[in-house]
Parts: sequence; structure tokens; C-alpha cells
Amino acid sequence: MGRVGYNNFPKSDEELVFGHEFCGEVLDHGPGSQKAVKPGTRVCVVPMVRRGAGIDALGLSVCAPGAFAERIVVDEAMMMPVPNGLSDELAALTEPMSVAWHAVRRGEVTKKDAAIVVGCGPVGLAVICVLKAHGVKSIVASDYSAGRRELAKRCGADIVVDPAQESPYRDWKDHGFIHAMPDLLELSVGTREKLGRLPLPWWHVWRLAEKAGVGPKRPVVFECVGAPGVLQSILDGAPFFSRVVVVGVCMQPDTIEPAMGINKEIDLRFALAYSPLEFRDTLHMIAEGKINCAPIVTGTVGLDGVDNAFTALKDPEKHAKILIDPSSAAIAPVS
Repeated sequence: MGRVGYNNFPKSDEELVFGHEFCGEVLDHGPGSQKAVKPGTRVCVVPMVRRGAGIDALGLSVCAPGAFAERIVVDEAMMMPVPNGLSDELAALTEPMSVAWHAVRRGEVTKKDAAIVVGCGPVGLAVICVLKAHGVKSIVASDYSAGRRELAKRCGADIVVDPAQESPYRDWKDHGFIHAMPDLLELSVGTREKLGRLPLPWWHVWRLAEKAGVGPKRPVVFECVGAPGVLQSILDGAPFFSRVVVVGVCMQPDTIEPAMGINKEIDLRFALAYSPLEFRDTLHMIAEGKINCAPIVTGTVGLDGVDNAFTALKDPEKHAKILIDPSSAAIAPVS
């Protein structure tokens, strides 16, 4: 973050109040605010706060304490009133679902596309929920954990795969994807030969076909693990022309073979966060029942149970996302 100009991202030796995914009630307004949202209104908040000339990320900067607390200072412009009827528990999921909605938009996924989600932790599960809400007909989810694969089913995955047993790209023939160079060469030369038999200039027909969207099919792959080696495994296994959206955050250097991406003409994109508009739209999609994100929450604790929650999250067979309710006395995750 420092290398892209943001120097307030927390360091390992700094004490920090976490919490950037939250829902709360407006208690009061500070000096100079417009007071457009009345006290008592439930809101979700884009976790950004303006501090003088700078902007900090709530819960991700020592300068902007987060929501693992009873009270928090937020930016008035970033508050979004919670639509009537939406529970606090689901409203609190607006932020991670916004990340997923932005990633799906970055992938330019259509309903006819095949989507492959690699990694079914909280990020991958959120992407699956949004893909389902978006009407994508074929969603493949891949994870080593049986518990996470079960959650992926509940979130809307059509096919779940244990990558230790089989490849998430196993059905490439059924979708008409290209998986080997000889097939690509045959498509190229064979198409030219077939068009040459028509009573029209072959190049005009080829251009018309391209304008009509006719071309090799390809999946959209979401990398939701964020660990070294995963991106290379996707380059190795994914079909030709795949569009890969990297959502998982790998926190250390990684190595890929660019030649493999070149040979397959793989489109590699990265996704970070979301815009305020995407955040607002996600909140309303949840409220309208378009995004079913309830299966992601596997437990709830109070503030005194936060440490136990992090320990519980180490077991992927039991938990994916644990909600923190300041009014709860639970010190261990309660389903």
C-alpha cells in the first residue's frame, strides 16, 4: 500500500481496532455535518473517512478505528440507510458482498458464461452468491474443504469440485472451450478453409462474424485464494482465452510463467474493493432478496468472543464468516 501512495495502512507492530464490514445506528452528528440522516436510523457505511486533506480506511488504519467496538466515527457522505425489513445481520454483509459485486463486474460476466470460482472462503462464497444473483447459469466451485464445498452449494454453485480429486476445468469439452494448441490451430486454419468455399470474400464474412460476437468460447475464472502458486495453477489448467479475475489477496511475492498466459491468450485482471455506487446497489440487492448471502454467516459472538472467533475461523470445516454482535454475551461462536 505504501508503494501506491497510501502510508497509513497498518503495520504489524501497531495496535488496531479492526472492523470494516458493519451495520450500525446513527447516534449523533458532528460539527459541520449536514445531518441528512436522522439519529436512530440504521445505516451501512462505506469504510472510508475523510480526515482533513486525507482519507483513511475504517478498521484498516490506526488513524480510523473500526467497528469492533460499541461506537465508531464515520463519514456522513459514506452512510447508506438500511432499507426497511432488512436485518442487521444481513445488512452487515453489504461490504464483502460489494467486493464480490465489483469483482463480477470486473469479469464482465454474462448469464451465458461459465464461471469457475477457485477457493470457497468468505471471498469465494460471496462471489458465488453474486454470480447466482446475476443469473449465471453455470457456476463451478473448487475447494479442498468439504465444509466449504457444502457452503458453496448453499450459496448457489451448480458444481462443486475437490481439486485433490479432479480439475475444476474438467467439463471444458461440454462448454466448447479450447484446451490444447492443436485445437486452436485447427479452429484457425479450418475456419479459413470453410469460409473460402463461400461465394463471398472470406475476410468480409470473418469480420461480420466477429462483430456478431462469434468466436471461441471461454470461462471467467475467479481466483479467491490469495496464496502463492494458485495463479500459476490457473494459467496451467484454465482453457484458452479464459478471463481470470484475481480477488484473493496474496500478501507475498509470487511467480508465474508469462509464456503460459501468452500461449493461451489468457486475460488477467485484478479487483480491489468497490465504488460507493456499487456499495449502495449491493445493499439494495440484499434487501430485495436478489442476493442470498445468509449461508455465509456460520456463527455469532459478542465483543468478548472476538479472539475465540479468529481461532474458530482456522477450521474451514466449521466456519466461513463469524458475525460480531456487541449486544451478545456469546464468547464462542453460536450458529
